[in-house]
Amino acid sequence: MIEHRRLMQSFKYALLGLKKVFIEEQNFRIHSIIALLVIILGFYFQITVWQWIIVILLIALILILEIINSIFERLLDLIKPRLHEYVGDIKDMTAAVVFVGAVLAVLIGLIIFLPYILAKFFS
Repeated sequence: MIEHRRLMQSFKYALLGLKKVFIEEQNFRIHSIIALLVIILGFYFQITVWQWIIVILLIALILILEIINSIFERLLDLIKPRLHEYVGDIKDMTAAVVFVGAVLAVLIGLIIFLPYILAKFFS
């Protein structure tokens, strides 16, 4: 049986973690603002249901990758802060994961939104 109290506590901790990453991680805030702008564009251009699904999945993917990147950075700082050359390499690689995801999101966003933008300004 589900214990509602424990369930509410787990939601509380998850929201606290989300608040912490939003307050302390600049890139997470930037991605969140861009996500909000993309959502506004989606409503403005009345994108299709399938396009919404893709947009929402991409927004979630980038925010999740940013959280994972932040986790790795903190873990590496806790375990071996700058004492081994691999620490910097791992941090760079996790940042690269977010970057590749963001580039993918931008490219897919262009595929989705560019026809709407072109139709709006050149029709």
